[in-house]
Amino acid sequence: MTGETGGTRGRWVDPGKYARIERERRFLLAAPPAPSDITDTWTIGDRYLVGTRLRLRCVERPDGGREFKLTQKVPVVRPGAVQGLITNTYLSPAEYDLLASLPAGVLSKTRYRIPPVGVDVFDGPLRGLVLAEAEFADDEEARSFVPPPECVAEVTDDPRFTGGSLVEATRRELLRWLAEYGLHPANS
Repeated sequence: MTGETGGTRGRWVDPGKYARIERERRFLLAAPPAPSDITDTWTIGDRYLVGTRLRLRCVERPDGGREFKLTQKVPVVRPGAVQGLITNTYLSPAEYDLLASLPAGVLSKTRYRIPPVGVDVFDGPLRGLVLAEAEFADDEEARSFVPPPECVAEVTDDPRFTGGSLVEATRRELLRWLAEYGLHPANS
């Protein structure tokens, strides 16, 4: 493993004391989940701070509570579920407000919990994009995961379907990417 503080494109990095290895697989869905399948719902606002690997997130729960966090994602470019390293810091509302004043690209989505996956239904220019994600504790769990039948295509290895790329995508680009997977969202 290579520990480095700069770019890690194509290299493995040592998680160190605070970061953890992020293992997830992502899948496209043709439509949002059926309401009867949903066990929990959150509204998520992500702010990708310009020129950084930092994401500022506000999660709004159905009970009106909110959670704020700052996340650093250090990606590695290699196939499979290991996406890189992730470090989360939970913030107070005042800390969030201060950081939210920095220039950022913004994504908004609704996350539905449908065990064993979370399903993100995007708003704004990404409307029509429905992504399911599953997270794993180890490589074997990731390899043996069988996605639900609603999953149309796996996009784990397609970097266009990561938050850092989606935040920069135009509507036209998104529709082209989805068409490559045979998806044509209504109201395009």
